[in-house]
Amino acid sequence: MKKKNKVAATTNWPLTILLIAGCITVIFPLYMAIVIAFKKPSEMTNDIAGALSLPQSWSLENFAEAMRVTDFWHSLSYSILITVATVVLAILIHSLAGYAIGRSMAKSKFYKISYLYIVSGMFVPFAILMMPLVKQTAQMKIDNWFGVIICYLVFYMPMNMMLYSGYLKNIPIALEEAAYVDGATTWTTYWKVIFPIMKPMHATVAVLTALGTWNDVMTPLVIMSGKGANTLPLAQLTFQTQFGTNYNLAFASYLLALLPILIFYLVCQKQIINGVVNGAVK
Repeated sequence: MKKKNKVAATTNWPLTILLIAGCITVIFPLYMAIVIAFKKPSEMTNDIAGALSLPQSWSLENFAEAMRVTDFWHSLSYSILITVATVVLAILIHSLAGYAIGRSMAKSKFYKISYLYIVSGMFVPFAILMMPLVKQTAQMKIDNWFGVIICYLVFYMPMNMMLYSGYLKNIPIALEEAAYVDGATTWTTYWKVIFPIMKPMHATVAVLTALGTWNDVMTPLVIMSGKGANTLPLAQLTFQTQFGTNYNLAFASYLLALLPILIFYLVCQKQIINGVVNGAVK
């Protein structure tokens, strides 16, 4: 009995130290962002002690000014529009593509090659596609928020389809066969049987796609530049000039932009780990 208690009381110190270091790595930048967002410009100093110190008075002036400078509600509406549309369309289109290709890869070499071709898009850097996309969207008259959504659907399709195809391997094909016996078509089987079962993966895809879309700067910058429509990350570029950066307003704006996506993540977090683990099973 004593031996068992001794084993149970043993602490894995390397893992504990690693976890503490990880927590500090995550918490410290968040602490600095909050402190700087509430400080006045006059309180910003170059010494470490001054940078880490708490504000003399907690005021929301920086947040109000940041909302005014970035035209917050207008920029927020474009960010929400683009993010929600991208997430909804990604779940509908990418799950359907993942089902069609994932269930057919073992039967046809065409679908196997199609799968590898689409997934290979993950290795193409955005810098190579940037200038062709700018020209093509301008020629097609979709150099606006609609064109940005189309680009996001293409960019996230390789990763999302890979996740959906992997997750499908955990769903018994007997469920589909039973539906076919009952007279259901392939389309009905997918929407009534398969699509609801993939709910954990839908949540995973939604969070990953939403995070990438919400925080992206380059795609809206090169496609919607000069159109008078800014997303929040694009509007926040106004804090950075050739003469310096207004860190107080910038961090206040970053915290405001963080809240919506953080709430969305907290709502969906229960499904994320299950979806990622099952989607990675081969």
